[in-house]
Amino acid sequence: MEARQVADGVVFLRTMMVNVFFVRQGDSWFLVDTGLYGYADSIRRTAREFMGTDAPPAAIILTHGHFDHVGSLLPLLDSWDVPVFAHPLERPYLTGRSPYPPPDPLAGGGSMSLLSRLYPRGPIDVGDRLEFLQEDGYIPFAPSWRWIMTPGHSPGHISLFRDADRTLIAGDAVVTTKQESLIAVATQRREIHGPPSYFTQDWGAAGDSVGRLAALEPEVLATGHGEPLGGPDMRRDLRALAARFDQLEVPRLGRYAKEPALTDEHGIVRLPPDPLPKVMAGAALAGIIAVALARQNRRA
Repeated sequence: MEARQVADGVVFLRTMMVNVFFVRQGDSWFLVDTGLYGYADSIRRTAREFMGTDAPPAAIILTHGHFDHVGSLLPLLDSWDVPVFAHPLERPYLTGRSPYPPPDPLAGGGSMSLLSRLYPRGPIDVGDRLEFLQEDGYIPFAPSWRWIMTPGHSPGHISLFRDADRTLIAGDAVVTTKQESLIAVATQRREIHGPPSYFTQDWGAAGDSVGRLAALEPEVLATGHGEPLGGPDMRRDLRALAARFDQLEVPRLGRYAKEPALTDEHGIVRLPPDPLPKVMAGAALAGIIAVALARQNRRA
């Protein structure tokens, strides 16, 4: 897909199914997330075309460290000597210390969820390029923007907001397509949802984060998955999502549906029991009973 501008000085590029953002700040620019692996050349080319320079960014900001948001990070750092900023709670997943909690294939339905056990969960090691955002929301190289804590999908997930025109880069705190559905992803069907459920580890925190973003009343909503949206209809749908998050988004079945994964600055502390083996055993038993009943009916 061709890159395009979605707000003043903000350009987005889709890397297969994940978005990255190029943000002009005065005479320089910064990159938000790096998409899937294999897109480093596309990112460099887009930067050259839309920023009008071969100069590297002032920095790369990561909304979080899931594989589809850091896939091209290390190849980019091979040619760009720039810092990488993230929240301190993302440290273990960006320093090689800990993988993320396991994905939850029972959450959300759809083939993207069912396949989630196959997705990488890190960690990667950014080395001495990694720097941490300060708690006041200030971004030193981008004073017109501020970062907002939006955990739930990951422990240190952040979003970015520009108050001057209410442009919101939300990462995966909210998305604008049903990321669990392969058909929705393939067609980029436009609908506002909470974070991709198969990688969301704390649904209480995720709901609070959506409410925090809805309260900003954004004019432009640019997310990690799906098309950027804007205007009053988007704000209405975002408010509705926040108001009914538990009913609309929290899975009834799944590893983190009732209890979150516990993590700290070192990584995983405790995981809820995995219900998948019991679910599969129950499904297998139901299949055996169904076959037996069918044979009995034929004999009768």
